[in-house]
Amino acid sequence: MAATGEIAGIAADGGDPRYPEGEGPIPPSNRLLHDPNVSFYEYTYYAKLTREEEEETYKTSPTVGIMQVLFPTKSSGGVTPIDTHGNNGSNGEDKEISEKKVGELQQRIEISEAEWTNASRAVRTASGSACFYLITTDILGPFGIGFSMGTLGWGPGIGLFTLFGVLAGYSGWLLWTVFLGVDSYQFPAKNYGDLAFRTWGRPLRHIVNFLQGLQLLISVGVIVIGNGQALSQVSKFKLCYAVCCLIWAILGFAAGQVRTLQKFGILANVAVFINLLIMFISMGVFAHSPPNFAISVLGSAGAVVDSATITPDNSTGPPIIHYNGMPSKDLAVGIFGLMQGVYAYAGAQLFIEFMAELKRPRDFLKAMWGAQFFIYSCYMIYGCYTYFWQGQYSYQISYQGVSPYSWQTLGNMLAVTSGLIAAALYGNIGIKVIYNNLLMEWFHAPALITKRGKTLWAAIVPIYWTIAFILAASIPDFFGLTGVTAAVCFVQFTYTFPPLIALGYRIQTHALQEGEGFDPATGVVTLHDRGLRRITRGFFADKWYLNVLHILYAMGALCVSGLGAYSSCHFLIEAFKNPQVNAFSCTSPLNLNP
Repeated sequence: MAATGEIAGIAADGGDPRYPEGEGPIPPSNRLLHDPNVSFYEYTYYAKLTREEEEETYKTSPTVGIMQVLFPTKSSGGVTPIDTHGNNGSNGEDKEISEKKVGELQQRIEISEAEWTNASRAVRTASGSACFYLITTDILGPFGIGFSMGTLGWGPGIGLFTLFGVLAGYSGWLLWTVFLGVDSYQFPAKNYGDLAFRTWGRPLRHIVNFLQGLQLLISVGVIVIGNGQALSQVSKFKLCYAVCCLIWAILGFAAGQVRTLQKFGILANVAVFINLLIMFISMGVFAHSPPNFAISVLGSAGAVVDSATITPDNSTGPPIIHYNGMPSKDLAVGIFGLMQGVYAYAGAQLFIEFMAELKRPRDFLKAMWGAQFFIYSCYMIYGCYTYFWQGQYSYQISYQGVSPYSWQTLGNMLAVTSGLIAAALYGNIGIKVIYNNLLMEWFHAPALITKRGKTLWAAIVPIYWTIAFILAASIPDFFGLTGVTAAVCFVQFTYTFPPLIALGYRIQTHALQEGEGFDPATGVVTLHDRGLRRITRGFFADKWYLNVLHILYAMGALCVSGLGAYSSCHFLIEAFKNPQVNAFSCTSPLNLNP
């Protein structure tokens, strides 16, 4: 039986050693969590059956109205289960079997295949409209776009944000295509690492899981510290900065108890509308009040490009200026501006988790393109508007760059609410990555759909948020360090891994010859050849130029990642020339008069 990740050299002949020769195929329910003996072609066989079943179910689904799209409600349940007892699958024995047996391989031997696939159907509860809000909450970050425009200038700024928006959408389409090809009720693809494993094997899976876990943990920490800074600014620095940050970590203990993404879809809906409200409020304030000159020295576009353009001459500062082209010839500044466009659409690391909990994964594509267009529109309108009114004073967090304290406070309080929802979403996926790939595989933890799994989840959440807070709070200039990790992690998930995974999928799919493939009756995968000859045939079999394009795309993304790491390290070194405080201090980094 050929193993998965054939391109990576993981291949085996014959049957599984756990089962004697001639006793028939091994049922999917009796497989290991990430079984190297499962062939790529076994994954694709069951994926095709699952997609056909989804299409049949979709034909009888009720029509979704516009109000349900704008305001998605709590799902009534997962995908309709297969009846195993002649009563629409409502027998209490199904629940008992799921509760006791889906987590342990030894116990799963007693489960029928229908019961096994029903456990997979039960977690697919999210709708396409909920997915739209999840993607938007994950990616949308318009409050730094004006700042980015200030470091790039009008032409490069608009051009780069357009280019990277298109590329991010293309990467999402690639991930969607591969997911539909390898995910099934029998072998559900639960996270990014599963796609890497099924196309390239174990090595890429471990790299992906490590980077994803690290990036999500840091993302939670970034939001905790950012919310702490906002709260310290609201309190006029009278409340201890460490307490300001700790408050949000504790609130995360409660917010993180939400397990399913369908329920997060409701929260994400709220977060999107809060962000829109902040945008509209700050746009009105920009047009009727001067920039916040005092805070501009801490993180405005002028502070990065040319500090002389924000140096106060009286109580105000130099007049507002704009640049049509790149405002600086400094390589590090140019790369810094370039990376802002790259990071603006970085969010594909959660796409697989979103698809894994969709009732109909095909709906993801519409949700993704709709979200990308919405995000791009927000970036262009809000970013250009901010840069027009504030110029070189455009602050990294735009609503903190307004001068009236009352509007600054309102923006901060609204933003920390949406920020907490985003942090809870990152924490949710981060914990699932750890749970599915570490606790279940190495420590045989119970499945999350069981009572024991839900109890264990409730206990892990505060531990995860505590680690994120301690990590973020203990590092001086934490936001500077996150620039390095973003270059190393974020860029890979949106621009490097998608074409690489798609390349592996296309090669193995198109290498298939007449008479080859997976036979469900025997469980045997028939392949006429292996090795370099097979890889070469798969590469050139159909539209080989797309494979070349994907290689160039991945290599270009790696180059951008290296440039971003260089730029971030450059500014991190500059920042550490001055004393830096961490979040265990009572002094806020935003306080200019400590």
